[in-house]
Amino acid sequence: MSSNDLSSSSSSPMSCLGHFCSSALRAKPLAPPSSETSVRTNSGQGLIRRLSLFDLILLGIGASIGAGIFVITGTVARDAGPGVTISFIIAGASCVLNALCYAELASRFPAVVGGAYLYTYTAFNELTAFLVFGQLMLDYHIGAASIARSLAGYVVSLLELIPSLRDNIPAWVGHGQDISGVLSINVLAPILLVLLTIVLCWGVGESSIVNSVMTVTKVAIVFVVIIVGAFKVDVSNWTPFAPNGFGTILTGATVVFFAYVGFDAVANSAEESRRPQRDLPLGIMGSLLVCVVLYVGVCLVITGMVPYQFLGEDAPLAEAFKSKGLNFVAVLISFGAVAGLTTTLLVGLYVQSRLYLGIGRDGLLPSIFAKVHPTRHTPIYSQIWAGIIAMVLAGLLNVHVLSHILSVGSLTGYSVVSACVITLRWKDKNTSRFSTRWISKRGEGIICLVTIACCGFASGCIFRFGASFIFVIVAAVIAILAALALHFWQIYTDPPGFSCPGVPIMPAICIFLNIFLFAQLHYEAWVRFVVLSIIMVGIYAFYGQYHANPVSSDTSIVYHRAPAEEAK
Repeated sequence: MSSNDLSSSSSSPMSCLGHFCSSALRAKPLAPPSSETSVRTNSGQGLIRRLSLFDLILLGIGASIGAGIFVITGTVARDAGPGVTISFIIAGASCVLNALCYAELASRFPAVVGGAYLYTYTAFNELTAFLVFGQLMLDYHIGAASIARSLAGYVVSLLELIPSLRDNIPAWVGHGQDISGVLSINVLAPILLVLLTIVLCWGVGESSIVNSVMTVTKVAIVFVVIIVGAFKVDVSNWTPFAPNGFGTILTGATVVFFAYVGFDAVANSAEESRRPQRDLPLGIMGSLLVCVVLYVGVCLVITGMVPYQFLGEDAPLAEAFKSKGLNFVAVLISFGAVAGLTTTLLVGLYVQSRLYLGIGRDGLLPSIFAKVHPTRHTPIYSQIWAGIIAMVLAGLLNVHVLSHILSVGSLTGYSVVSACVITLRWKDKNTSRFSTRWISKRGEGIICLVTIACCGFASGCIFRFGASFIFVIVAAVIAILAALALHFWQIYTDPPGFSCPGVPIMPAICIFLNIFLFAQLHYEAWVRFVVLSIIMVGIYAFYGQYHANPVSSDTSIVYHRAPAEEAK
């Protein structure tokens, strides 16, 4: 073999590695801000702006409140007692901090879909954005299948209220017929998914009407439950308020945190909002605050009606009303659960298609995901793909056994979004107030962000395994020092539109708390995070890096007045 052959064979792996690194580290250019309502057009391939502020608020509520409001409140109350109310307030406050970060970025990127994936692509790099997309999408796929199965079960339960159908519906129709540990047949769940997929493909206006009707119904039922239950409250049941100590309240907060997950769905409707720069922040915050009020109200009612130690496990709220002779409310709760699961599933499928649309436009996945129906103005292929995956999972697999690996994507997305708020505020990426020769300003900031995340994970592990609390304090102090370094070493600018207060301290707190909660997840969730990351890197290496183009014309953004604004 000649020396030229040797040199070419040795340089080939190096050139592949160099291409991979250069591709992985490129970022999407930040679109120019606009004070006008913006819309993306691409030869009729853009989405249409139909969602009002009220629609966005209902979208967030529909995504966040499912059947869990009737179950998880009582389940956690069995351990935390009446203090479960504080658990929901703590978790709600933590979500409000995350929502403030989402609100700023939603206001800053009002023209295109993508949510956390888009923010990461702009603030960090292509590979990190692709990894975030993968973690979020697996959560959405498994979550949609699990919700579809739960919805099928509730529908069958309602049908069995008819005497002729009671105990005559086979398990494989709605509740699921287990074949083995993982395989389980369910016929009704895929049918429900087909119906909702058709609604979403038909148009965003039609799906918004369905979501609005079901969400209003659900919220009305929750209000009826709270009002009727308030007349049956015995305040003596609230004493002692924290029977098992504050530790159970804090543990309960880590559990109920995931009851609020869903407000970020509003950010993925950026391209379909009529006035995104104004309405997206208001929709995110408004929907979350409504959810906090509803959860706290239900907690006060359920712990006031029945002593916490007597609450049931499967349907605590329904059993509490039955114990008071209010059987009609228990039936009403079943209808509320159906409405809640329907909206949660509808919005979940909606968000999936918009994420696929965004990543298809950037070329990281095949361009078919970027196609929008010319008359319906919906990403029909992305929507059908999301529906097919959910149908297969819900129809053939016992996805409930996979539920303990969920929430990884949500916590990852929330953490990265908080970091994006900080990095996009940096004024100069080359110098700092205290310049060093060996590292750039951006490098200093990234190190601080990683340090905060590592301290959050360490604190979470220490808390989980019951080690000395002094180690938690040490990790928290290190995180505080890293946050202070971010504050004093970096120069920040004010963004256009909505501005998250307390940058960089507040986003740093979000990162710490989110990773702290990540450490509370099951071991399989940690393994899932690592394995899926490796798989996504492989997909990117063999496909994404060669087809992605963050500055292509397909991702260009054109700003002009929306038709509603022009009519004025």
